[in-house]
Amino acid sequence: MRPSLLQYLKLLLVLALGGVTTMHVPKPDVPTSLEALPVDGHFSFHDVSDAARDFGNMSSFPPVAVFHPSSVADIATTVRHVFLMGEHSTLTVAARGHGHSLYGQCQAAGGIVIRMESVQSNGMRVHPGTSPYVDASGGELWIDVLHETLKYGLAPKSWTDYLHLTVGGTLSNAGVSGQTFRHGPQISNVHEMEIVTGRGDIVTCSPEQNSDLFHAALGGLGQFGIITRARIALEPAPKMVRWIRVLYLDFASFATDQEMLISAEKTFNYIEGFVIINRTGILNNWRSSFDAQDPKRANQFESDEKVLFCLEMTKNFNPDEADNMEQEVNTLLSQLRYLPLSLFHTDVTYIEFLDRMGQ
Repeated sequence: MRPSLLQYLKLLLVLALGGVTTMHVPKPDVPTSLEALPVDGHFSFHDVSDAARDFGNMSSFPPVAVFHPSSVADIATTVRHVFLMGEHSTLTVAARGHGHSLYGQCQAAGGIVIRMESVQSNGMRVHPGTSPYVDASGGELWIDVLHETLKYGLAPKSWTDYLHLTVGGTLSNAGVSGQTFRHGPQISNVHEMEIVTGRGDIVTCSPEQNSDLFHAALGGLGQFGIITRARIALEPAPKMVRWIRVLYLDFASFATDQEMLISAEKTFNYIEGFVIINRTGILNNWRSSFDAQDPKRANQFESDEKVLFCLEMTKNFNPDEADNMEQEVNTLLSQLRYLPLSLFHTDVTYIEFLDRMGQ
């Protein structure tokens, strides 16, 4: 007897639902095998919804488990377990810091998400001297690195605009901010790293030792291993910062001035450019936080709904260098073609500027 059309439809429905179930529901033995691992940390199997989201809000892949490791050895044990399951296993691993990736980098569909901040408290060691550096866990936040290194009058050379991100997270991307034109991105200021490879090995790498892994993991989006420690170059930290914003109406002048500044030998310490559509509230906000060079004339500045190009710059200084700083800043500003009514500036501490987005 030939199957009826209704029977065919039932079969297709069963296959379709079965496909969805197979894709999203892990094999029952996976949680059991993970719980049996000899680790000091712990796995979460039920409260995993946060690990299925990231800052980009473009991807959502629920994992089977979230791992909270107590040590680098825990991470290595877990990754080795997944590796030994063989090439036919669909179980994957992703390291997660603060989840600020855009396209699901810190997610693992039906896999294991490792919360790197669980091992951030394993200690941070600052090494002052002629070539100072800090050894920091991959799960350490950059803001905490800054606080610790400032105790020695030191700080990393290159930053991101937002410091409440993990060391391993930004080093797996690049780590770009307004200091990049002087020092390169954050990945250009790393002397050495410890990495857990896809086989679960703990490997130390540098430009001289395991150099292929070193260069692949920096900016490698987590595809070449999990960064568990980084040795980061430091420099003397200033006490204060002159923070400046100027506006342009035409892109050509804006771009030419920015290129001139980043190419000059004596220039600002931080330079970034961005585009805004002005509304009255933006400049009013700036006036409340910054000093206008000429407040009476600045109040006459009219640019609502116009596209504006902004240069944001800083000059580092210590209190006893304020006069020299003022002279250098005025010399640099005199070479620019910004709108005269749009100059705003303020003096803040070094940490207030670097943590401006986290305050």
